[in-house]
Formats: sequence, structure tokens, C-alpha cells
Amino acid sequence: MLIEVFKSKIHRVRVTASDLDYIGSITIDEDLIESAGLIVGERVYIVNVNNGERFDTYVIKGKRKSGEICLNGPAARKVQKGDIIIIIAYAQMTPEEAQNFQPKIVFPDEATNLLT
Repeated sequence: MLIEVFKSKIHRVRVTASDLDYIGSITIDEDLIESAGLIVGERVYIVNVNNGERFDTYVIKGKRKSGEICLNGPAARKVQKGDIIIIIAYAQMTPEEAQNFQPKIVFPDEATNLLT
């Protein structure tokens, strides 16, 4: 049996842009992707602290050290520039694997989205 377990989180980043006309996804600064152990194309869940919206999308690589957090396509309707969001990823594993698994949690600077 596999269970779904919290894998990684980018905690409290500021939305820098939204692009309704893009085909979909979230663009994330490459430094943040790597620090959180995310993979381009991976499914992530977004929690908007400002309005309570919760939805899922997939990761697109943004420019390194840019602090970019851009919601694209339909997800752009669920955020506004300046909103604070949390980006969460889960993984499937056996209960035995989950017992010793340690998730990665990243706390970027909330004003710049950069790693300190």
C-alpha cells in the first residue's frame, strides 16, 4: 500500500505576477525549486494565505535569483500580485518509507522571495 505524504514546501512567498493568457502552471525561481527538492513538471498544491483559495498546478522553471512566483493560465484568477502563497508537494511512499522520511521546508525572504 502507498500513502501520500508531505514531501516539501516553499513557505510564504509573494506572488510577483499572474498571466491569464499562458497555458497553465506556476513559474518558480529556480533556486527555490532546487531548495525545496521540486522537479519541473511536478504537481504542486497552492494555498493562498490572502483569500483562502486552494488549488493544484505544475512547476515551471523561472529565472534563478529572480524571486519570480507567477501563476499562469486559469490559476491566475485565484491570486493577485502581492498575495502570499504556500507551495506544497506530496509524494507517494510506503508507510515504512514514510516513518523515516524528512520533508524539505524552505523559508524564503517574504519581501523578495529570495533565499537568505
